[in-house]
Amino acid sequence: MTLLALLFIAYLIGSIPFALIASWVFKLPDPRTYGSRNPGATNVLRSGKKSAAVFTLIGDAGKGWLVIVLTQSYAAVWNLGDTAVVAAALAVFLGHVFPVFLRFQGGKGVATAVGVLLGLNALLGLLAIATWITVAVISRYSSLSALIAAVLSPVYAYFIFGLSFHTLTVFLMALLLIWRHQSNIANLMAGKETRIGQNKTLS
Repeated sequence: MTLLALLFIAYLIGSIPFALIASWVFKLPDPRTYGSRNPGATNVLRSGKKSAAVFTLIGDAGKGWLVIVLTQSYAAVWNLGDTAVVAAALAVFLGHVFPVFLRFQGGKGVATAVGVLLGLNALLGLLAIATWITVAVISRYSSLSALIAAVLSPVYAYFIFGLSFHTLTVFLMALLLIWRHQSNIANLMAGKETRIGQNKTLS
């Protein structure tokens, strides 16, 4: 397998819209029509169907993890170097954020990023998850939890990988994740951000 083919497949896997799949399975409205209009687990949770949100979370995180694990396992067999892993990490993440199946209007990338981090290094992923949970318990803001986890993840990566392509990849994903949360940052500063468990009216 060539690197280009690997990146294309990783991008397509990242583009799989688990929020829409979950909404179809659980007979819910399209998540792009209510709440934050974001096709992600947090917004699906606003439908009131926790099982659908869990399905979305596992799917979005799972696709990131799967791509990394498969690439790590078969890179040598496919005659690809170590850089294939970090390239695949970016490809699957970009697939989620800019999915071809949703006209390049995807989610914000939190769950998929976590899956990628877990695939790159279990400790790295667990540290990011622990950060998210800690901030979420204290603040009840999913977006703030994601932002702080994004800021700290490259720091964690540096202590695990040092100055490397792995750390650079985590840094780039963090930058894109923060950029995707621009509206949330504005809402947080204005005191208008929705807290975890606080439903918005479905439309």
